[in-house]
Amino acid sequence: MDLSLKQKEALLKLARDSILTHFEGKLPQMPDDELFRQKRGLFVSLHQGEELRGCIGYIKGYNTIAASVVEMARAAAFDDNRFSPIRREEMPLITIEISLLGDLIPVETHAEIEIGRDGLYLQHPYGSGLLLPQVATDWGWDVPTFLRQICQKAGLPYGILQDEQARLFRFTASVFAENQTF
Repeated sequence: MDLSLKQKEALLKLARDSILTHFEGKLPQMPDDELFRQKRGLFVSLHQGEELRGCIGYIKGYNTIAASVVEMARAAAFDDNRFSPIRREEMPLITIEISLLGDLIPVETHAEIEIGRDGLYLQHPYGSGLLLPQVATDWGWDVPTFLRQICQKAGLPYGILQDEQARLFRFTASVFAENQTF
């Protein structure tokens, strides 16, 4: 999905406003953009310096982009059980990143997975996991490492990819963050 600079800035502002207005028990003002009424999977990631501080999202579009940004920004800030909730005084130190997901594409062979382009989603009756495209790039992973890591994220052994019940998908994402040159 191609977004203009203005649209990216509006979504990032909406994410930040969502967290800030939560402290006041209010809702943020929603941007008026037809594109934001589309339903897309998306994740909101919060970083403090180089460290992840929260990350939650939807794999598929269950709600509009704007409503999902509000919900996922607040969830990343206050409901990611890996981290303590964000405190108001931390907000100047927090950088917000949004990943708008493309469609899930079933992986037929591992050769079609491209580092830097693709994220992975593993679905199995005993667990599932998702890794955004930027994770493999940030950590310098090759495809075999990316596959091992998606299994670990799902809480499953690496050999699970051979199980007929395992479904591996790839997807692209439009990723943008505050303080980033678009």
